[in-house]
Amino acid sequence: MPISIGSRVVLRYKLPPGYSHPMTDVIGTLESADPITVRGNDGRVVTVSADQVIALKVLAARPIRVGDIRNLEIAAAAGSPGTEQARIDGWLLRIGHSPHDMDSALPLGEPGGSASRTPETLAAIRSWFADRGRPTTLMLPDRLGIAPPTWISGGEGIIFAADLDNVAPTPPQFTTTIDDAHAGDSLTRVATGTIGSADTMILASARVAVSDAPDGRRWAGLLDLAVADAHRRHGIGTLICTDLLGWSRIQGATHAYLAVPEDNAAAVATARSLGFVEHHRYRYATAPVGA
Repeated sequence: MPISIGSRVVLRYKLPPGYSHPMTDVIGTLESADPITVRGNDGRVVTVSADQVIALKVLAARPIRVGDIRNLEIAAAAGSPGTEQARIDGWLLRIGHSPHDMDSALPLGEPGGSASRTPETLAAIRSWFADRGRPTTLMLPDRLGIAPPTWISGGEGIIFAADLDNVAPTPPQFTTTIDDAHAGDSLTRVATGTIGSADTMILASARVAVSDAPDGRRWAGLLDLAVADAHRRHGIGTLICTDLLGWSRIQGATHAYLAVPEDNAAAVATARSLGFVEHHRYRYATAPVGA
């Protein structure tokens, strides 16, 4: 695809000596070709000389289909399976998964069809959660499910996604300490990453889960990112995410996703600064009390 002024691009360029990592990326609009000047999504303008450029690629928009949403959600569910699961009429029910997400029922659908919303199905879902002492919450991705009448909607979030070729080079060495001893099933790999140490201070931590979608894509999901208050806005969050995505490439991942609450402006900005773009949205629906 030809690169022209005004194109949306990803620019990977070398950093001067003394930085913690040798290169970085900026996603934005190409404003000049000589010198290379890109206005990032956050408004920051980056100008580099030709000898600093490692790669410059156009990012083409691609329409998101219902099948794309379902495939990503299936991969994400494999990456965060929880401690117990069940399937009821096209719904995947999970409890006990990580604190970034709540116990929920997800409408992945039956092969060739959608998840049932009959009163009998909803009653069975509610009974399953009640038997485990949990409230019933539906997680409803765009175009896969809508809240039943009288149920209470809220808690909207955004699923960001990216092609790893655009956001995550595999570094020659990792700044992040990566522990991949935590493996899921034979098709899922889960790793934790930390910057710093327990003997001094943990500056940042995160997890990544690498799992497969039915369409053959292998997704890396960034989970549970945390940066110490005193070290925020210094690029440490970006560094740990980039390292974990680089590790994911070694595991065969081709794409990545990140779930962010819509009202978390800092997390949304971090996702965009990493080169992620909005894939789809989701919201929660809770059963009315006493119904």
